[in-house]
Amino acid sequence: MKMILVSRRHDRTWAREIKPRQLVWLSLCVLGISFVAGGLSVRWLLAPMPTPTAATASLDQTTVNTWQRTLDTQAAQLAGLKQATRQEISTLAKRVAEMHSRLLRLDALGERVSTVARLDKGEFDFSSPPALGGPEVPAAVAGTTIPALSVEIDRLSNIVASREQQLGILSSLLSDRQIRDEEFLAGRPVKGGWMSSSFGQRTDPFHGNPAWHSGVDFAGRLGSDIVAVAGGVVTWSAERSGYGQMVEINHGNGYTSRYAHNQKNLVSVGDVVKKGQVIALMGSSGRSTGPHVHFEVYKNGRVVDPASYVYRTLRH
Repeated sequence: MKMILVSRRHDRTWAREIKPRQLVWLSLCVLGISFVAGGLSVRWLLAPMPTPTAATASLDQTTVNTWQRTLDTQAAQLAGLKQATRQEISTLAKRVAEMHSRLLRLDALGERVSTVARLDKGEFDFSSPPALGGPEVPAAVAGTTIPALSVEIDRLSNIVASREQQLGILSSLLSDRQIRDEEFLAGRPVKGGWMSSSFGQRTDPFHGNPAWHSGVDFAGRLGSDIVAVAGGVVTWSAERSGYGQMVEINHGNGYTSRYAHNQKNLVSVGDVVKKGQVIALMGSSGRSTGPHVHFEVYKNGRVVDPASYVYRTLRH
């Protein structure tokens, strides 16, 4: 067998004759080298992992410690967040309970005020939500899902606000009605007694001649109560010629009332009096024949028959 060798530059060649015996030995050498390399490779793969050095072990422990500290910090933060959440939920639950109680009080108060004010049944129904309406308009921004507790708080807040609004309107109506009741001139100026002289022409009790009587007289027991027929401001509380001790009250809207021949006046000029308030005690001062009250009513400066106001009733 002949073997030819060529250089890398392909500029030189060598030719050598190989005998069969030499070829066998060459093949055996190549096979031997291959077996040796394979054995070394298997031994390297099956060999146990080398024991880590002290430096490597220290590095791994440092990493573990760092991660442990991070986990501990995160666990503490999570525990604090849970505690804060529990406290917030407890606060919200208390707020819901308070709003429920507040709503019950508002409903009870509204029903009571409606009854006292004698409003039409159903005009202010505090047992049901107020009537609402309007076209559906989509919200500009869709919010995220709200927890049920927050939804309940918002619902109760809206109901309480509605009840407060209704109660405010009702209170305003009631106040207006009370003002009208106070200003409404009606009733008798005495708690007891009887009408002893009417308004208009009569025979004068002192000289028997025809005379004009500008009011009505209510006779009664000496010292009995004289009351205001409407609320107002006292514009006179002293003796006046022919009237004796007299009280005059301005009721507004052009109305004025007078109470004369009193034994004692119990109010002073500038006092604000209420309807039915005791303002004097019955007497016989001035031009009088006995205990009684001389009651006069003026409308826009002109005297009118008080009888129409004595028997007047208030209708809402």
